[in-house]
Amino acid sequence: MPCLGGVRESSSEDIRHREPVVLNIYDLSTSNDYTFPLGVGVFHSGVQMYGREYAFLAINLSISGIFEIHPRNGQEELGEHFRFRKSILLGYTDFTCAEVKRVIYLLGLEFRGTSYHLTSRNCNHFSNCLARLVCGRKIPRWVNRLAYLITCVPFLERFVVARPTHYPQFSRFQL
Repeated sequence: MPCLGGVRESSSEDIRHREPVVLNIYDLSTSNDYTFPLGVGVFHSGVQMYGREYAFLAINLSISGIFEIHPRNGQEELGEHFRFRKSILLGYTDFTCAEVKRVIYLLGLEFRGTSYHLTSRNCNHFSNCLARLVCGRKIPRWVNRLAYLITCVPFLERFVVARPTHYPQFSRFQL
């Protein structure tokens, strides 16, 4: 006997694909080999979904600073200072690829290339924001711990260049 409205056959529309949301982390300094065991380091991160990795960098234009690369390929596509460290599965998203691209576009309105700040609005802040939106999970605290610690010590923050003086010549920024 049917319960609560009868028997219904499932269809492919009922089963949505759950896409893994992966955080890719890169060392930006060889000193990370020594500082990582202490829980700090200089890291870049990007969020991987649907075969692309999305991240945020400073550019000297008031357009989106969000760009995409092939996953775990930062050293080749961004430069030798982006040495891949590890990937962390953050969770899964029910968003389709088209929905993820829409989220990226909307985040691009907020994460402008000129809004980049080394300690308060960097690539790790973007990765955290994107991960929270698509799968409800935060990135591990250690990824951005150094930026946080610098903001806690005012005299250190004065010595940090907030915005880069050299901008990448990179063609994959979302316009």
